[in-house]
Amino acid sequence: MRAGPAMRALPFLWGALGTAIAFVVVYLVFVRSYMGQLIDEKAFAGADVWKGDLIDFAHAFLNALPALSVILGAVVAIVVVLVRRNWRVFFVAVVAAALANASTQVLKYAILSRPEKGIDAGLSNSLPSGHTTVAASAALVVFLVAGPRFRPLAAVVGSTFSIAAGASTLVEQWHRPSDVIAGLLVVAFWGCLAGAVLSWMHAVTNTPVRTKLWPLVWILSVCGVGAVVALLVTYFSAQSGASHLFVAYAGGVAAIVAVGYLVAVIGNRLFRALA
Repeated sequence: MRAGPAMRALPFLWGALGTAIAFVVVYLVFVRSYMGQLIDEKAFAGADVWKGDLIDFAHAFLNALPALSVILGAVVAIVVVLVRRNWRVFFVAVVAAALANASTQVLKYAILSRPEKGIDAGLSNSLPSGHTTVAASAALVVFLVAGPRFRPLAAVVGSTFSIAAGASTLVEQWHRPSDVIAGLLVVAFWGCLAGAVLSWMHAVTNTPVRTKLWPLVWILSVCGVGAVVALLVTYFSAQSGASHLFVAYAGGVAAIVAVGYLVAVIGNRLFRALA
């Protein structure tokens, strides 16, 4: 017997709650605390020292990112919608993407603040990353309108695109790792709420997809362990007065990759039965 609307929506609501809690933790640890700011700032400084030739790619990619995300995402999504005729899914996806971008701007400029801890030059709050949100929200639209058969592929491509955008903002010295991770979590939050709405609207399939994206699981696991090790090394070296900028930078990138692919894996799991 098929579950009712409330039961179908419940996993998505738990997902939204989980991403909201994760967002608050990231903000409190890496923006409101002294050591969090210090660790984040070392990764930021490490990116400046070790960016190398990546700066050219990051600069070109970020300049093209807004138009690339909107145009490419819109074209792919509309083509899929014309084929599948799932206009209500498209509408919900576009609203979720718009709310993700709007909430990022409101959070960054009107709600959240960055206290002066003597770590940086007193810059204003930069969390969440707007460019990361734009890229991830475009990927979300394509992911939602894609059919169940192609949604795992959309999760892989979209998360990789979002990770590249977020990492590029770090290389370009626009954002710290926590800003990027927060942007990913904002999109994941609204994606979960979109899933809840679509579940309530009976947009379900009788043949749920069983793909579990094991390659991404292995990559995010390795990157997650690497990020934790780098965080601990950066933390203890900061206490002793040493500086391991490359470790902090590599750890920040690893954390971005781990969170980006974790969102993709969980999203693929949550949406496996969504039409």
